[in-house]
Amino acid sequence: MADEDKRRARSVPSSRLGRLAGFGGLAGGMVAGALGEGARRLAAGERPSMDQMLLTPGNAKRLADRLAHMRGAAMKLGQMISMDAGDVLPPELAAILARLREQADFMPPRQLDKVLAKQWGKDWRKQFRRFEPRPIAAASIGQVHRALTRDGRTMAIKVQYPGVAQSIESDVDNVAGLLRMTGLLPEELDIAPMLAAAKAQLREEADYEREGRMMQCYAELLEGDDRFALPTLDPALTRSQILAMSFEEGRPIEALAEEPQDVRDAAFANLIELVGRELFDFGFMQTDPNFANYRYRADTGQIVLLDFGAARKVDPAISADYRRLLEAGLAEDRPRVRDEAVAAGFIAPQAIERHPERIDRAIDIVVTEMSREGQLDFGDRAFVPQIREEVMPIAKDKASWHLPPPETLFVQRKVSGTALLGARLGARVDVRGTVERILAETA
Repeated sequence: MADEDKRRARSVPSSRLGRLAGFGGLAGGMVAGALGEGARRLAAGERPSMDQMLLTPGNAKRLADRLAHMRGAAMKLGQMISMDAGDVLPPELAAILARLREQADFMPPRQLDKVLAKQWGKDWRKQFRRFEPRPIAAASIGQVHRALTRDGRTMAIKVQYPGVAQSIESDVDNVAGLLRMTGLLPEELDIAPMLAAAKAQLREEADYEREGRMMQCYAELLEGDDRFALPTLDPALTRSQILAMSFEEGRPIEALAEEPQDVRDAAFANLIELVGRELFDFGFMQTDPNFANYRYRADTGQIVLLDFGAARKVDPAISADYRRLLEAGLAEDRPRVRDEAVAAGFIAPQAIERHPERIDRAIDIVVTEMSREGQLDFGDRAFVPQIREEVMPIAKDKASWHLPPPETLFVQRKVSGTALLGARLGARVDVRGTVERILAETA
């Protein structure tokens, strides 16, 4: 849910020319900012590198603001970068990009009416007693409105921004170009497979009829589990760019942080188990861990699950990779963890050859943390700087650069994002016991 004070109505650039102009203006503004920063540093007797000149707080703000305005694949990639790489990005850029997880502009009423009329027809208002024009949430691909149908049902209507589906290819390529310009994506790193996978996933997310089917599939998997609640699809009102579903009450998941420790721990333990079930039991995972995709009901303790555009089947080979990796970690067999991480594509063989001691120390930190008996305190992230100290020299070594397979990255994004939520909530969970139980039950 976006912060009401930060959101504003701004028309979404829907034409290819308009979106291209947006990227051009952003690039020009960042270059101008870099020139100013370079002049300032030179006057101070420094010899700044290009990435130091580009990655300024001013340019980071320009990047976040423009992506929030353009929305679509451009903003979605910004969100993914901020969540997936937040611990290793320059602090200024990480802080600004984190805003993209929390806010988005929304369509002005005239543009909204055009989209609804195109999908439902000009007399679309006749289907409702009330349709609230100001969205209750605005995200990267669409915004959500509350509505009351003629038969008295309160609905959540997700409306896709115009031009989003048609601009995925160019948006992804343009964002990748901007990131290369800043030095965040080195020229030597082959990101073509990752970009192709990102485009494919974003095309799926832009198909709201598909999302409705994924939501129904997930509901069937969780049938009878009253720890979770999901919206109910309204197929009659759903279109390719409109998703109509029941409105589900709930507070932002971050509100859990205000609850007693035992309440936080119990709720987050349920989410940890859910990820394990997705990976090893369902073979089906909602791979977007954005905090806005969860709501909390204090009266029942239920967690409301939202947004199934990124839901997908999990390749059995990936599940098997994670099983072997976790079994090695639980056995505290560090050499085997290293071998399984290479086999799964998490670590490049050349990184092992060039930085064996650093790799082993990083693995030791992770295994020690994850295999400890009793509760793991997700709020204690003292080990993160230790890992960063080991992996940053590897990341700076061009001969060690490597990206895991795209499908593995989608799964790992859910795993890592869930851990970040645990840190936000300060939750404590017996991770070792939970993982051992799930592996045994799904063997």
